[in-house]
Amino acid sequence: MDTQALIFFLAALPAVLLLYTLVRSRHIAGKQAPKGEVKTAGGVRFHYHYLKHSSGSETRPVLVFIHGASGNALDQKIAFEGRFGEDYDLLFVDRPGLGHSSRKAPDHNDPIEQARSIGALLDALGISSCFIVGHSLGAAVTAALALERSDLVRGLAFIAAATHPWPGGVNWYYRVAALPVLGPVFCWTLTLPVGELLAPRAITQVFAPDPVPPNYSAEIGLPLLFRPRTFRANAQDVANLKRYLSRQSDRYGEIDQPALVVTGTDDSVVWPSIHSDGLMRDLCNARLMVLEGAGHMPHHTHSGQIAAEIREMMAALVVGEDMRFASGPSGAQNGSVR
Repeated sequence: MDTQALIFFLAALPAVLLLYTLVRSRHIAGKQAPKGEVKTAGGVRFHYHYLKHSSGSETRPVLVFIHGASGNALDQKIAFEGRFGEDYDLLFVDRPGLGHSSRKAPDHNDPIEQARSIGALLDALGISSCFIVGHSLGAAVTAALALERSDLVRGLAFIAAATHPWPGGVNWYYRVAALPVLGPVFCWTLTLPVGELLAPRAITQVFAPDPVPPNYSAEIGLPLLFRPRTFRANAQDVANLKRYLSRQSDRYGEIDQPALVVTGTDDSVVWPSIHSDGLMRDLCNARLMVLEGAGHMPHHTHSGQIAAEIREMMAALVVGEDMRFASGPSGAQNGSVR
């Protein structure tokens, strides 16, 4: 290729990538249409799945599930919806900017602001009592909900939590995608083709050392993540998280609702020694569940064990039992709870 042809190719490449992104994004929107309900609350057009069961009682808290980074409500829905029978109502929410939910930028980079909007959704749905289950970055929003809406939140479960500031930063592509000017250019040209190409390897790493469930990517609608606006919203969440947690984690002593902290010993995405141990140190009413050999996605690989612990806590809440756990950093054997 001569110099003139190379210059033409380099000049045309951004336009080609932009065109591909536009066409592919439209195709994804057609293939991954919303399957849940939609309601506007707290400045967000929320997409959610509200599974109501006729045998449920109004005195029972609604189980509300908040997903982590790079995902949507279907991640927890496929893991947990069959684990609670007809006993409880279940609400799975796409966080602001993820899945099919909109975002009020830049406010919703902050877990506190996401929690306020989700709280407004709960109000709009007539939910006055709930038990929040948060995974990874969604655990930061779970803690924020307990802080902001103690009137609603009766119990908590933190799964592979990202709740405390950590040493170091985040992957470079999150930082680039979150930038004011370069970020949108990056998201509208490179993230969709490159993201879809690298997704299988990334998912394997997130689940490691556990296997990835069959058809996982298709079942959660993973291509939704690589649409430019969604990828940028996700990147802003991740790139700004440490800064927000530095402030938010100082308030965890205010949380007195009973909490379950679930961690896998082989989690390579978040450090249990920082986040799970940090929650056990800072929360005044928590117990720890350690899953030996589990990675970052124990809600898929150990969903039965986790659901059983949540059901036990929910049953105690329904009958008004006073749950007081002895918090503090501790180890535990496979699947045991302290």
